[in-house]
Amino acid sequence: MRVVIAGAGSVGRSIARELLVHGHEVTLVDRNPAAMRVASVAEAEWLLADACEPSALAEVGTQDCDVVVAATGDDKVNLVVSLLAKTEFGVPRTVARVNNPKNEWMFDDAWGVDVQVSTPRIMTALVEEAVSIGDLVRIFRFHQSGASMHELTLPEDSPVVGTRVGDLVWPPETVLAAIIREDRPIAPSPDDTLEAGDELLLVVAAAAEDELSGLQRMLAPGAPEPTSATGSGPTGEAP
Repeated sequence: MRVVIAGAGSVGRSIARELLVHGHEVTLVDRNPAAMRVASVAEAEWLLADACEPSALAEVGTQDCDVVVAATGDDKVNLVVSLLAKTEFGVPRTVARVNNPKNEWMFDDAWGVDVQVSTPRIMTALVEEAVSIGDLVRIFRFHQSGASMHELTLPEDSPVVGTRVGDLVWPPETVLAAIIREDRPIAPSPDDTLEAGDELLLVVAAAAEDELSGLQRMLAPGAPEPTSATGSGPTGEAP
């Protein structure tokens, strides 16, 4: 897979290293000479240029690449790069970094963004997931469908502890995707019995997010009820 990464800062270089380890071809583009730390990712191709310029994207062969990653620290630049990649070069897949969560609403297909990645929202979700037992925490949203994945760790006093999965009536358009028990993922079957401390991963359709409060009351009635999630999730989909 050929990948062009706009932004050769710490984020862009880290993405490049991971992709190279997995055998992909990577080109890093940045307009800042100080970012040209070629030795740090020597296996990648490098170009000192402004990725917002179509000529720069053409020079690195964007029209022949599979993915463009807009990973700069400037949301405006990431939007322009995504739009150019999609509309001018017909790139099949664009992934854009969101630096300011307030800008998440703009990172959609109207701007050529297939997948948005909001680091602040990822970190918030991980912090909440790490410290909250009984709270329903949104992990991320699937960009194309609008469905979202939520996590809840069952408290000891949950009314569903000791209940068979097959005996539970889930809200409409809500699916129990996995159970994580003592660091071991389990594909839930109707005969599995829920235990205190189980981490439940649930996929909820966009149209069913109004039912999240009911899902919270069902699994952990003593915890604060969630509010409807807005925006796209942190991770969206993997590049």
